[in-house]
This record gives sequence, C-alpha cells and structure tokens, in this order.
Amino acid sequence: MDDVMMSNTSLITQSFTQGQNLAALFFKHVQKNPNKIALIADGEAISYKALGASVIEMSHVLHHAGVKHGDHIAVLLPNDLHFVTIMLAAADTGTVIVPLNTALTPQAVWQAFKASDVQHVVGTANLLAPIQAHEEAIPLSGIWLSVDAPLAGTIELSKKVDEVGALAMPLYAGQWDDIYILTMTSGSTGEPKPIVLTQDNKRQRAAAAVKLYNISAQDITLAATPLYHSLAERLVLVPLITGGTSVLMAKFSIDAWLQAVDTCKVSFTIAVSSQLNQIAKQLEAGKKLASLRCIVSSSALLEDSVKAKLLNYLDAEFHECYGASEVAIVTNLHHLDAQKKLGSVGKAAPEVSIQIINEQGVTAQVGEIGEIVCKTPMLFKGYYKRPDLTALTMLGNYFKTGDLGKLDADGFLYFMGRKKDLIISGGMNIYPSDIEAALAERNDLIEYAAFSAPDEALGEVIALALVPKDKTQFDLRALRHFCAAHLADFQQPRKFYVLDALPRNSLGKLTKFKLSALCHADNRQG
Repeated sequence: MDDVMMSNTSLITQSFTQGQNLAALFFKHVQKNPNKIALIADGEAISYKALGASVIEMSHVLHHAGVKHGDHIAVLLPNDLHFVTIMLAAADTGTVIVPLNTALTPQAVWQAFKASDVQHVVGTANLLAPIQAHEEAIPLSGIWLSVDAPLAGTIELSKKVDEVGALAMPLYAGQWDDIYILTMTSGSTGEPKPIVLTQDNKRQRAAAAVKLYNISAQDITLAATPLYHSLAERLVLVPLITGGTSVLMAKFSIDAWLQAVDTCKVSFTIAVSSQLNQIAKQLEAGKKLASLRCIVSSSALLEDSVKAKLLNYLDAEFHECYGASEVAIVTNLHHLDAQKKLGSVGKAAPEVSIQIINEQGVTAQVGEIGEIVCKTPMLFKGYYKRPDLTALTMLGNYFKTGDLGKLDADGFLYFMGRKKDLIISGGMNIYPSDIEAALAERNDLIEYAAFSAPDEALGEVIALALVPKDKTQFDLRALRHFCAAHLADFQQPRKFYVLDALPRNSLGKLTKFKLSALCHADNRQG
C-alpha cells in the first residue's frame, strides 16, 4: 500500500473518534474545505459549504416543527439532495430516520410505519399523497413534510425555511449511542423487520470500509443503489465524513453509470452483482474505466464467470465482500487472492471472526457445509422491539446469518445460499447453488434459480425457474438431458417454469419467496 495513502487512511480513522456525532464529522470538513465539492446529484455539484447550509436549514426546520430528539421520521424520497440532507440533519438533531422503498404499496408503507413507530414523515408530494389517502391511514403524532410541492395536510419545506430564517450553526444534539436508522431488511419473507443501527454503528462501519479499501479524502465515491438501503447510505456517508466527494445516481443504468464514472472521475464504488454483470460486458467489449481505483462487489453472490472477467479486464483493485445489514462487512476477497480462490467470498474482515455451525450446533469441520455465524464489532443493536427475534439470531456473541457456507483449510468462505432455501428431498440435503452452478455452463439461459416445490411422496422436490434468451427456440427436453448428464440423481429437477424474468429486489437479490409463489401460480410448467 502506498505510504501516503496509508497515512491518510490512518488519520481519517483516528478522526472518527473526534466529534460527538456523524454530523459533527461532516461539519469539520465544511469548516476545513468549504469550497470543495461534497456531493454531485441530479447533475449539480454541491460544495461542502452549500450542503452544510442545507443540513443546518433542515435541522432547524425539524426542530421548529416540533420534531424532538429520538423521534422517528419515515423518509420517502428518491436518491437526491433532500435525502442526503435529511440523513445528516437526523444525525445533527439526534432523530431516527426510517428510510423506505419508494416502490412499496401504501399498505406496505403503513405496515412499516407501525412496525417502526413512525411519528413524522418526510417525502415528495407525489409519494405522500397516496399514503395519506390509503384506507389504513391513521393519524400520526407528528408532521408530514413535503420537500418539493404543496400538499394538503403537509408542511411545505420552502415555506418552513422562510419561517425559520437564516441560521448559521448546527444543533449538535445527536450522540453516538443514539438510534440513528431503522432499516428494513431486504428480506426473504416480505414482513417488516426493522434493524436498529446507532450513529456509532455507522461510524464503525465507515471506519472499517476506510481501512479495508484504503479510502481517503481524495476519493470520489459513486453510489448507484437506492438510499433506503445501507449500501448507498455508506457510499454517501463515508465520503462526507472523510472529506471526499460523493456522486449520487438517481437510478442505475449501465450508460448513466459509465458516464458518471467518466465525467466525475470516480475512483471508488461498491456495486451489486446485477450491475457488475453489465459492467463486465462493457469491459470485455473494450471499455476503459481509467479513473477507477477500487471496485467492490456486494449484496448478492457474483457468478465466477463474471468475477473472472472483472479480474481480467479491470485496471482497478477488485474486491468481493459477504455481509448483511445486521453485521455489515463480514469477509473480503482481495483481487490478489481471487485468482486462486475464485469461488469464495474471501476471508474474515479485520476484527471479524467466522465459524460454520453444523446441524448439531457444533463447529463444522473444514469443507463441511453449515450455517455461517460471525462475531463482529459492527453488530447491529437488534431488531426494533423484537428482543425475542434478536435472541433467536444470536449464538453467544455470534450472529446467526441464516446463510449456508463452508470454510476451506486457508480460512476462505464459500457461500452456499440461504439456509431456508435448502431443499430436503427424500431425506437428502440439496443445495440450490450446486444446481445453479451446473447451469452456468449453458449459453441459452439469461437467468435461472433452483427452489423447493412441495411433493407428497418426497416432502419436496427441486423446481427450476428459467429465463431463456429466446423463448421460441428454447428446448426444454435438451435441458432435461443436460441435467441428467451433469447432476446427481438426487439433484435432478422435477418441475420447470419458463418465465419472462426472475423477481429481484432493488439490489438485484433474487426474492425466492416471491419466486415460489409466482411459479406455483403459473401454468407455464414443463
């Protein structure tokens, strides 16, 4: 590692211990480099001074409107300046934000409100209107704040700003042990399950990313996933509390991503597998990403073939990480290790301990598949108002991820899928990832997934959901012959479903609980 970069990283990490909250870390850079670009969003470059003024303004608007320390504020906003402002203002005021997916139905939004005790709501007028009008709507104890347009029953931000007037100082009311964010898991059940993260959780996770990826104030960091998820929050917060620059994309498309990297001279980003699939194709076609220093794969497992292309064509450092919202980064696969450990997701990150627990609750042998459990200083503070659920996920000081994996003799972790996705057919344990790995050899499929289907005789059998490149030319009989030749008898799929697309969430993760329902209701079975 470059000595100057190591020194900068060390100084940044040390500075995280100075200041009383995340907003204070940000305002240090407002004072130090007021004219430096802090954020690029919606095509606009915003200086630290200008962003600092917006945050102060929002802090005082909330305070003036009666929002108190510890109050819960739902956030229904796209990836824009307002979202970044409310994130920092919440840290400044010591309030709790509940970021929600803007694509949720009004009914799902109200379920999330109830699960997280929302008192106030901030959003755009078009997003707030149907939620207010929904039949399940109940009076909240606090305010509805519209950031962009007048709406009956809401406070309009611009008018409230006029009432508050020009103010020069942050409130500095937040503390490190304050609950900062209640984030909903990306979820395999669809039920609201708020994860409690304090300001200190976010600080420790930022510090870990800085150390792991050598992030410095010189980095320009790209966030291209929704801000209601912790990944994009990290990609915005880390640069703003380290003195760097954050580039925030409204929505991902490969053309917009490439343009952002080129025009903004992006040096660091974390991307999800669905994005990296498209990026790899561009690199293979000859596209160069000259400014990129480091890129990290996160959230969903990256196929080995895509990983190999990235390693071959990238001129930047490539890392892959495994983790979860509850524990942040658990492993790191560095590009120097990836060539010889291509199928793994890396070794335990610094200060993280990983074990594999078998069905008897005993530490598994090398190469034995079991549940991944980890001990980390970045552990969440539990599920909101669900101590019972929190207790079920802990094994002493270790968090039970609900994922299956195995460790090799060198300590590298291999992800095998969700524990609940394990298929037990006729008493045999079958791992969907083994079947999907075999299908990777075929070139007539865009995507595919193995999952469980109920069966009277065997309990459950293997089903395959398939998205062919050309449905008119797709030969299901040929696929059956392929499976017979490449899979063991007990791994043979019994049911086939040809679909137009697999259901995925905004981070590109397959939502198997939706897939199962979709296929079982679908009559296009082979």
